[in-house]
Amino acid sequence: MKKLFWNNLNAIEKKQLLQRPLSQNKDALQEKTQEIIREVKVQGDKALRTLTQQFDKVTLESIRVEPQAFEEARAKVSAKELEAIRFAIKRIGDYAQSQIPENWCYDSRDGVLCETQWRAIEKVGLYVPGGSAALVSTVMMLAVPARIAGCSVRVMCTPPAIDGCVNPYLLVAAQECAIENVYKIGGAQAIAAMAYGTQTIPKVDKIFGPGNNWVTQAKILCAQDAAGVSIDLPAGPSEILIIADESANPAFVAADLLSQAEHDKASQVFLVSLSETFVDEVKRCLETQIEKLPRQAIAIEALRQSAAIIVADINQAIEISNQYGPEHLSLQVESPRQYVSLINNAGTVFLGKWTPETLGDYVTGANHVLPTAGATRMWSGLSVLDFMKRVGIQEATKAGLKKLGPYAQCLAVIEQLGAHENAVTVRLQEASND
Repeated sequence: MKKLFWNNLNAIEKKQLLQRPLSQNKDALQEKTQEIIREVKVQGDKALRTLTQQFDKVTLESIRVEPQAFEEARAKVSAKELEAIRFAIKRIGDYAQSQIPENWCYDSRDGVLCETQWRAIEKVGLYVPGGSAALVSTVMMLAVPARIAGCSVRVMCTPPAIDGCVNPYLLVAAQECAIENVYKIGGAQAIAAMAYGTQTIPKVDKIFGPGNNWVTQAKILCAQDAAGVSIDLPAGPSEILIIADESANPAFVAADLLSQAEHDKASQVFLVSLSETFVDEVKRCLETQIEKLPRQAIAIEALRQSAAIIVADINQAIEISNQYGPEHLSLQVESPRQYVSLINNAGTVFLGKWTPETLGDYVTGANHVLPTAGATRMWSGLSVLDFMKRVGIQEATKAGLKKLGPYAQCLAVIEQLGAHENAVTVRLQEASND
């Protein structure tokens, strides 16, 4: 993890420092992802089997997880582990339930009503990354709000392990969240399958879930296609930026940096501090703590594309954070809440030294599916609202038509839309005869 003084960098160096790894290979990634999507659209299940063999080194006997596999998985999960899963599901569910919006109606008291009613998106696809970690929390973060929103069709895709099976913890979590349709497909091919449908996997209306650069690129490409799907948000490799002053605990800061670095080699972590001495202490803690990590190699690789930045003051630190727009922002400074109003671009903000990012990953109840790669400038983290849509309802009485109609006629004439004008005119004529 390199150490840099922000004020010693020129404009180009600052921009390069905050650049995501993805942007360096974007064109090649997009081209290869498009090839995968085309194969799935044309060949369906056949392409899924071929691509799974190619990327996961697995020959699939069946694409869908059989009911018996859920029962076998449950036997491998301890009572303590099941309790933790259920605890998290309840927390996530309670928070999602609190977000359910109310229908509302605007009555202008001139004979016209404008109303908004909320409906669940009918068919949703949930993508849960695979790899070497069983991301049981992602199952819950996607499946719980989908259930509470009322989505009637909920399907889940996740890559198989080398033995062709899905991790038992993922299956148990899915079953606890009332997900029955789980498919052993990962990567860009899973996104394409849910976007366009295959012989086995149904086409959905919207796809949710984080993933690697391939998954994120596939989601973006499918969302750009009119025949494709909507997506939740671009959630790629994990990121964290920690702003810390000398009141922070260097061991805590190091632990939080590693908690994101261990996710993926493409993960990116930043420490922004006012003190070079503190940065050096954190780096020493990193060296100690990383030795104990089972995913040490991944974390080391992620740290190579990360940095500790020394700044002049807290305002400069916040300016850097807003420019980078991290998925996770941790404010480990004195009185952190006073700076919240200055944060414009962040997926979620953790305040104070007693709020590790890990709590948000699992059990606070807030959703951990968050925008990455700078998308916090225009996207928010996942919520139950993302599984819903608004339906507008409008109603006018005869009196309302008489009052508003002439204005609508005038505007239709300005736009030279005669049929629009006529739709009001014929009604006003009828109303005047009464």
